[in-house]
Amino acid sequence: MLIRFEVKNYRSIAEGVELSMVAVDRDREAARDAPHLGESLLTRAAIYGPNASGKSNVVAALAWLRYAVENSLRLWEDGIPLEPFAFGPTPTGSSEFVIETTVGGVRFEYVVELDAHHIMYEGLFHYPERKRRRIFEREGSELKLQRGLGALSGTRELLTDRTLALSAARRFAEPLVTNFAREILSIQVLGQLPYRAGSGTLRNRLLSTYPGRSFTTNWFDGPDNEHPLPPPMAGRDKSAPGNENKEWSALSNRQQALALLRLADLGIEDVVVIREQVFSDAGTSVTRRHLRLLHRSGNDSTPLDFSAESEGTRTWFGLIGPVLTALQAGSIVIFDELDASLHPTLSAELLRVFQSPVTNPHGAQLIFTSHDTSLLNHLNRDEVWLTEKQPDGSTRLGALAEFAGERVRKSQNLETAYLHGRFGALPQVDQTEFLRALGLIG
Repeated sequence: MLIRFEVKNYRSIAEGVELSMVAVDRDREAARDAPHLGESLLTRAAIYGPNASGKSNVVAALAWLRYAVENSLRLWEDGIPLEPFAFGPTPTGSSEFVIETTVGGVRFEYVVELDAHHIMYEGLFHYPERKRRRIFEREGSELKLQRGLGALSGTRELLTDRTLALSAARRFAEPLVTNFAREILSIQVLGQLPYRAGSGTLRNRLLSTYPGRSFTTNWFDGPDNEHPLPPPMAGRDKSAPGNENKEWSALSNRQQALALLRLADLGIEDVVVIREQVFSDAGTSVTRRHLRLLHRSGNDSTPLDFSAESEGTRTWFGLIGPVLTALQAGSIVIFDELDASLHPTLSAELLRVFQSPVTNPHGAQLIFTSHDTSLLNHLNRDEVWLTEKQPDGSTRLGALAEFAGERVRKSQNLETAYLHGRFGALPQVDQTEFLRALGLIG
């Protein structure tokens, strides 16, 4: 599980911001106990703020780090695709990323400092028995390894000025490294993260971490293996003793996916996958899959092509595969602009899925940005973060639980307080200049 993420000098982020998943209020479902930390970690985090305040840049930085770990060894020969803060005195200065997670209950810390041309510093540490121990540490081209990790010695041969040591080291059979790298690479990105002109290739690679519709289709069309994950189902008596896991403990992939689809109450009964052989002029053939969703129609079911479905239905369908994968693995899902295509009711249902230990037994985490203030009614004070645009154009990220140095009451109505400007992070609307341009005022 993610403990915290820190980034400096990335896009609108200048001096550095930190997103923490450490719970302030520990006595609730969404706070999962982490015994080796002596803390509880949250399964949800929401980022709110005005347009252009940098909400998306916070989650984009985490997505970028995932991309970097996966691709630096293969794709960074000509340069490192960084987007440093553009308005500072040294826009080409180094950027820094820090991530702390738990892997198998043990705390790991990864730090990297780099610019567009080379990696200056990189270190991976873990805390067995709460004591910090180095796995590897790299300054420039010099790499130091923990004793007993001879399997990683080949990392030095793959290292260049623009190759992350973590990208290279994960190629070797060292569980300490491969397990941590797998934790980073399991992060999934949903939504539409914005990227500046000239970085379209990077954007496509980042969005490739969200397989979308075809990935979900595999849950309906792939091997019908059984998994221990109990998917959410509307209408069951959750309070009945033993009902939490007994009834749903051995549902197949397809049943899990269908249960999550029906949870949205879209009137969809089933999913039909139609396979079609398509032949080219050269005589070769490929198999294409077409989706049809069966809708309730009185006592009958009416098939509807997937392309004819609403944007909200397509979005919900597309997130089923990534969400179920995260719930099974206990991994992270990033969703930029959660409210862009989902009805508030569906967004709230997704929050409940990640909150409950019944539907989220392995501590999967949902980190999202949103403008939908109604979702604040489903979040605790320590699950909400706010962005503001500073006078120099940089992003400020603050925790609601400690916003402006004032502790927010646990029982406070967060939506009402936010809309009344209690926490800031609202657009400052002033029509004076617009009215003057129209000649309506002097």
